Amino acid sequence: MDPRAGWHGNSWLVVRDEVNRVLDLVDPIAMRAAAALLANRSRRWFASGQGRSGLVAQMAAMRLMHVGFDAHVVGEATAPAIGSGDGLLVVSGSGETPVTLHLAHRAVVAGATLLAITSRPESPLARQASALLAVQVPGSHQFGGSLFEQSALLLLDALILDLTAEDPDAYTVMRARHVNLE
Repeated sequence: MDPRAGWHGNSWLVVRDEVNRVLDLVDPIAMRAAAALLANRSRRWFASGQGRSGLVAQMAAMRLMHVGFDAHVVGEATAPAIGSGDGLLVVSGSGETPVTLHLAHRAVVAGATLLAITSRPESPLARQASALLAVQVPGSHQFGGSLFEQSALLLLDALILDLTAEDPDAYTVMRARHVNLE
């Protein structure tokens, strides 16, 4: 039997409840550490991930740019070389994706700080990280990594709120830096 049977019209409640359950498990100390790492506005940030996790990383890079950071998406034609003092934000549910591990290793060797968001705090990616946000996904009725990706996006948006909380001009800066060629 399909585990989704009987949810017609109420699936949003399932998603809401699952996301709430995951967010309740997030370590507030880890969130503060990630916010402190991101707070250094002189650091250039690069964002990476594969598949839908990569899309979440791209959204985070966009928001970092909106609030005034020098932010780039790994693999984009305009992304510069990463180096000492820079940061790499990596989103990976498994923490084992070969491309992601390769990029994380190269960034760390280049002297960059690694902020990892993964559902597996014991993963190879997590072991390389300077700061780790563990997004524990104890099970989901959704397909694949949807719950991880949704939760990672919400946590990254929450970090942006932390970064802008004390800045009365944050939204003015964000509006001024928002795309106008659309």
